Amino acid sequence: MISALRHEQMAKVGSRLRLHPELVGVTFPGPHDQADRAEVLRIAMKLPDWPTVVHDHNELVEGIGWVLDWLETFPGDGWHDRWIAAGANTDPDSWILRRHGQDPRIAPSVRAIAVSGIRTLIVARVILPDYPYFSALKTAIGYRQILAQQDPDLRQRLQDGMDRRHMSAKTQHDCWTVLARVMLHTGHDLPAITKNDLFAFRSAQLLQLGVRAAGCHQVWELLTDVGILEANHGLYEELRLGQRSVAHLVDRYDITPGPIRDLFVRYLQERKTSVDYTTLSGLAADIVGNFWADIEKHHPGIDTLALPADVITAWKERLATVVGVNGETRPRASSGYILLNVRSFYLDLRDWAHEDPSIVPYAVPSPVTRADATGLNRRKLHVRAKIHQRIRERVPLLPEIVAHLERELAQARALREAAAKAPLDDLLTVDGRSYVREDGYVKAARGLPPGTSYVVRDLETGERFSTTRREHDAFWLWAIVETLRHTGLRIEELLELTHLALVSHRLSTTGETVPLLQVIPSKTNQERLLLVTPELASVLALVISRLRNQNHGTIPLVARYDHYERTVGPRLPHLFQRDYGSGPTVIGTTSLRQWLKALFVRMELRDRAGEPIHLTPHDFRRIFSTTAVQDGLPLHIASKILGHRHLTSTEPYVAVFQDDLIRTYRTFVDNRRTGRPPQEYREPTDAEWEEFEEHFTLRRVELGSCARPYGSRCEHEHACLRCPVLRVDPAQLDRLAAIITNLEERIVEAEERGWPGEVAQLTVTVKAARDKLARHTPTGPSTAHGLTLLPHPTTRALQDAKGG
Repeated sequence: MISALRHEQMAKVGSRLRLHPELVGVTFPGPHDQADRAEVLRIAMKLPDWPTVVHDHNELVEGIGWVLDWLETFPGDGWHDRWIAAGANTDPDSWILRRHGQDPRIAPSVRAIAVSGIRTLIVARVILPDYPYFSALKTAIGYRQILAQQDPDLRQRLQDGMDRRHMSAKTQHDCWTVLARVMLHTGHDLPAITKNDLFAFRSAQLLQLGVRAAGCHQVWELLTDVGILEANHGLYEELRLGQRSVAHLVDRYDITPGPIRDLFVRYLQERKTSVDYTTLSGLAADIVGNFWADIEKHHPGIDTLALPADVITAWKERLATVVGVNGETRPRASSGYILLNVRSFYLDLRDWAHEDPSIVPYAVPSPVTRADATGLNRRKLHVRAKIHQRIRERVPLLPEIVAHLERELAQARALREAAAKAPLDDLLTVDGRSYVREDGYVKAARGLPPGTSYVVRDLETGERFSTTRREHDAFWLWAIVETLRHTGLRIEELLELTHLALVSHRLSTTGETVPLLQVIPSKTNQERLLLVTPELASVLALVISRLRNQNHGTIPLVARYDHYERTVGPRLPHLFQRDYGSGPTVIGTTSLRQWLKALFVRMELRDRAGEPIHLTPHDFRRIFSTTAVQDGLPLHIASKILGHRHLTSTEPYVAVFQDDLIRTYRTFVDNRRTGRPPQEYREPTDAEWEEFEEHFTLRRVELGSCARPYGSRCEHEHACLRCPVLRVDPAQLDRLAAIITNLEERIVEAEERGWPGEVAQLTVTVKAARDKLARHTPTGPSTAHGLTLLPHPTTRALQDAKGG
């Protein structure tokens, strides 16, 4: 048994998953609990693996009698009651030593007889021990015996399910162990196992033993496949606590029961219908946790919302700072929002009191004044300025990030291919690093098909890892970043993408069929369609191909758990799903953020002050909107693409706009609206979309992409090599050099043939091409981001500048 402290620690798991403590410690009498000794022996001898050798037969009979003799010394109506009274359920081993005191034989012989006897009684369902018994006195033979009694066809179907999921030998062993223990504890055969049986096993492992229930999740999936369990979701989804009640959201802050507590419950219950769960939970944290619970803690005995001035002043001072675990204090960034929510709470009560007399005693002046709340606007402007600066610093880094991800993916693939061909203990050299191919298992390789892990050890760092898992990690991180930067999706919208989200659309202008990405309602509950660029189409095609290749031509149906709303969605063919040994699951938001954080640690990006730079998933959304508007996309179309309801929601995302430009643009729009029908500015017109689609089809060119502003015509009649708005792809520099060489050869030929006009035209083109090549080729000292470092001006230069 584990200590009370360990029990409390494991119980904290219940903050995320249901534990079912009511099922823990429950024992059952076996189907032969009332059988007499003679009948027990007859039942045991009918077991399919009963020994035929006389010596083994006699030894087993003696062992059964040895255990039954001991149990008969305890009171009870059946063998189960005597087993409990003897304490063997919680002390499965020491009783054998005590009983040996009455037996003249040596201890090992007595123990062997006792263990074989009690194992046979358990397998024969005469005694059904609790789960801690199996951990204290392991009985692998008993597991094999109970499994051997089950339907061979059903066992084979379960084995086929394990093979289909590419379970490792250890995982398969864990699954069979779970099934055997559940049957030996409950007395059920395989077809009779229920959901509660697995819930009880998992909870007993956590609460009684303090260990993870290895194999439990896989067993749930296997039993669902063969039809024993009827479940629409996986085990973890079934165990999710879901949305908590309003009373729970209030009571988690341990405020004093009474009228004030009931008022908070009533208020939040009223607000629940108009906000989502995340907002409701945050509102409870502000007005109950940060406000009232703090008031009760520092000023006990207060039972009225009409708070004295000194109490309010002290609370506001405490609210302004946060005390860390090490005792250090820092300014609270969300203090303005908390003040605003508390003020709204008081004002709402005042308004409700006009219609509900029971609220009148609580309709008191708000302790948060209008002046307190106005500071929130200044805070918003300050935060917006910081975000704009943040995005300005990160926009130039995007090509470097993409190139780094492509290099990591290429290196991981090369290492996996080299390891797959190399024998064990062979030395590998990939991209200048040396590795040794090794045998063995690494935990991160769970969920991979057997024989495809290819474990290597890095000779420089000593790290052992699976080359296949590293390639998987590199691919999914690359695919996520590519999808984020080409779509501007929110993180939850990205993870909710399914194979069903890809639809087709025929352009009315050219008749070309282009793919569209259907984004299901997310933050604003607005469904929208995004035009899929060729780069994005390539990424999504690779994602779909990978999932199909790993799952026999199909994309697994998995349910996604929304951590914000605490709801489980339907089983759908989600695109961003992975298998870490527990079956396919949608990538979590926490994992995604951790991958990005680790990426930028590896890249060692620094800002101008030398501080580390990292990007969040939402940064890619801001970069997408900033670059789109910078390239000439009208703001109201960018707002539509981002899924915003109003232009005011899009403006903070666009870092290239300054406040005065925004005000000027808004004034222009407002003035134009006075003379135009308002419906023209609510949604983009068909003509605008057709123009946007036509512009999109012409963006991709041979050497990179065309940065021609939206709505402008091509000034160089598609002579892209001369055009200054051509964005050369760094990967195409070799092609550009080859083109220059070819042009120079054509100039020589034109001079030989006496074509001066051709020479003049080719000379202009060569000069433009050389300029582009020179701009994209490093020629001097530069920073990590490709910025040329200018020398510091001398004193004489400064004097000359002042004189000028």
